[in-house]
Amino acid sequence: MPLSDDELKDAIVAKATKAPKPQLYIKDFYKCDPDSKARRIKNVANELVREERLMFWSSGSTTMYGIPSRIKNEDDKDQSN
Repeated sequence: MPLSDDELKDAIVAKATKAPKPQLYIKDFYKCDPDSKARRIKNVANELVREERLMFWSSGSTTMYGIPSRIKNEDDKDQSN
C-alpha cells in the first residue's frame, strides 16, 4: 500500500538529508516508496520544492534535488577552491 503524501514527503526529506551526496536524482527517491508510481514521487518532490524543503540543483545538463542548506554548503566549498 502506498504511503500517504505526508509520509512520502517525510521519507524523501529523510533520504535527501542522510544521503552521502547533497544532490539526488529523482530516481533516487523511488526507493522511498516502491508502491508509488514514479510520477507521484516526482509530483511530491516538486511539491517539496514549492514548500522550500527541497531545492533544484542543476549540473548544466541534469536537474537534481537536494536539501537547501546542504546544497548551499557544497556550493560554498566549490567556490573556495
